[in-house]
Amino acid sequence: MNQQQPLVMAVSDATGETAQQTCRAALAQFGKADDTLILVRSHILDEEGLEKVIVEAKSLGAMVAYTIVGAELRPRVKELAEKHDVRAVDLLTPLIARLARHMDESPRSVPGLGYELDEEYFRRVEAVEFAVYNDDGREPRNLTKADIVIVGISRTSKTPLSNYIAHRGYKVANVPLVLDLPTPPELDDVDPQRVFGLVIEPSVLMKIRRERMEALHMRPDSEYGDIQHIRREATWAKRILDQHPQWTVINVTRKAVEETAARILTLYRSRFEARPGEDMAEAETAGKNS
Repeated sequence: MNQQQPLVMAVSDATGETAQQTCRAALAQFGKADDTLILVRSHILDEEGLEKVIVEAKSLGAMVAYTIVGAELRPRVKELAEKHDVRAVDLLTPLIARLARHMDESPRSVPGLGYELDEEYFRRVEAVEFAVYNDDGREPRNLTKADIVIVGISRTSKTPLSNYIAHRGYKVANVPLVLDLPTPPELDDVDPQRVFGLVIEPSVLMKIRRERMEALHMRPDSEYGDIQHIRREATWAKRILDQHPQWTVINVTRKAVEETAARILTLYRSRFEARPGEDMAEAETAGKNS
């Protein structure tokens, strides 16, 4: 399969967030937590729409993971998947059935009960949109509007991290550290406690980049995957990070996106959301040891 194609299509008759989060957690066990591998198809409410997404999954070679709770549509997923020879897995029905037996109650089978359109829902939507529009240093003028700013050289998981954290309702921007180029001046206006710098072992980064180059059919002799060039980039990035000692530096070598995101969120919450008198020493120590 072309590595640029999604591995999984998350299909739902509601927002699709449950299916997406479950798929991301499962893919992380294979070192593939990148959101680009998950294609979300939400608010699928009729058979015509359902068959359309299954045919699309077939064309992409993707597996379907679904959270369809509507009693009439749910059994059709399996039938249509078999019809079009698409692998499909039901993420909710087995759990709902077990809970029904355990509680001796019947489920309501109403899509979207866990995601009513409340204030929190719209906050997450706004955060996701912010992360998309402020990816890869696209809009430096928005850096001071971000809750969290992530910086690092190419392929240190800036974008997957931004998307992952954004789905939890935080506005995230990320800025690439490019060899011999200065950082945008707007970055110096950001509260340094909101800035997180990512570092990685050059040899590990080389492997990641070469896999990326192969997927994009880039020339194998490109300096993008050259270990000496990567070391120069790492040295350049370290120089910038050393010039900003109040930024938090996190080593992402061989770490899943979820693990790095958890560290960032723990530190962010301890700094900006902790209640007065709450002990923050453990969180700050975790950040220094990252």
